[in-house]
Amino acid sequence: MAAPIRKFRLARYDELPNMGLYLEQTVKYINSCLLPLGCLEITSSMVSNYVKKGILPKPVKKQYYAEHIAYLFFIAFAKNLVSIEDIGLLIDMQKHSYTLPVAYDYLCREMENNLFFIFGLKDTLDAIGETESDEKNLLRNLVFSSAHVIHMHACFNHMRTAQKGE
Repeated sequence: MAAPIRKFRLARYDELPNMGLYLEQTVKYINSCLLPLGCLEITSSMVSNYVKKGILPKPVKKQYYAEHIAYLFFIAFAKNLVSIEDIGLLIDMQKHSYTLPVAYDYLCREMENNLFFIFGLKDTLDAIGETESDEKNLLRNLVFSSAHVIHMHACFNHMRTAQKGE
């Protein structure tokens, strides 16, 4: 069950595509990165709705860049846990607290840290980051919850596979 997680690593902000991807390319890129998690996915219509609601910045000449992709990864992790309005609040909070590259790279490290711990690939959670704040604790709780949801989906998929094999 933990095998796909063992190799899971999200691209850091400076590694994200930043040459301008069209909507379908952006969705395909994000979903391919999230595929090892087995349960998170975004669609083109979701992305369009996030742009319409002002949660996600508008594409530039119909193209999406690293900024958009970073926010979409966050949205993919948060969308099953909190409302779209709360996702907007969290993004606004991030904009007032940390630069996007810092916040996104922190999200990546926390998600990997939590997934490896919850899937039993390491014994303890690492302390990530140097500061403590209410904003960071809120994000940490969201990541922890999202990692647990991912683990639960993996457990259910494992159970379904076992039942089919009986």
